[in-house]
Amino acid sequence: MIYLKTEEEISLMREANQLVGKTLAEVAKYIKPGVTTLELDRVADTFIRDHGATPAFLGYGGFPNSICASVNEYVVHGIPSAKQVLKDGDIISVDCGTKLNGFTGDSAYTFAVGEISSEVRALLKTTKESLYKGIEQAIPGNHVGNIGHAVQTYCEQRGYHVVRELVGHGIGHDMHEAPEVPNYGRNGVGAILRVGMCICIEPMINLGSKNVVFESDGWTVRTKTRKPSAHFEHCIAIREGKAEILSSFDYIHEVLGEREF
Repeated sequence: MIYLKTEEEISLMREANQLVGKTLAEVAKYIKPGVTTLELDRVADTFIRDHGATPAFLGYGGFPNSICASVNEYVVHGIPSAKQVLKDGDIISVDCGTKLNGFTGDSAYTFAVGEISSEVRALLKTTKESLYKGIEQAIPGNHVGNIGHAVQTYCEQRGYHVVRELVGHGIGHDMHEAPEVPNYGRNGVGAILRVGMCICIEPMINLGSKNVVFESDGWTVRTKTRKPSAHFEHCIAIREGKAEILSSFDYIHEVLGEREF
């Protein structure tokens, strides 16, 4: 069932999602060669708790940490580890969630570690741009398929590959609500978008091929070719006219400035 949110509920969701954006920005301050992904997890966990919220990912379905930290060929759901040390030229997708006042925030951003190749920089740029192409289609009367079609078309025309096994989702009190929001599809297909729906749009885009492998830890997903993958996510509310982005990358941009990617 799809739950439509009231203005009060959307306001609470905005607070939870803004905190996610601030948490990702705090994590961004520590992303550099020599840092472990477990250190980044501790930064996020402390920041979230210091701001009166709880990490939405910790314990969710048994997940053991407060962020997902997915490096290079790892698409999503990477488990932070003291053994995984970032190095120059890596990229890392940090997916983060908060629980605040009974509502969930969820957003993700792929960061460059030091100097990355022009090929990978172009992947990040295209993936991030495709997120906003999808958001443009998130208006009342359109279908979920319109969002996926916009993301898929934008990325595939530029030679990139859209992961099929993993999708965006509705969000509210729970992290994952109906409907599912694929990053591929056809216009006019899928759930109809209505005012008050809150969804997460999250392109997961690969170099090499669209195929992925689910690792034996039960969480981590990587590209089959072991080529890099990028991941960006916003939480939005469907409004009259255009979507409202409840999460924010502005705090990240303030930290990174020209070092974005």
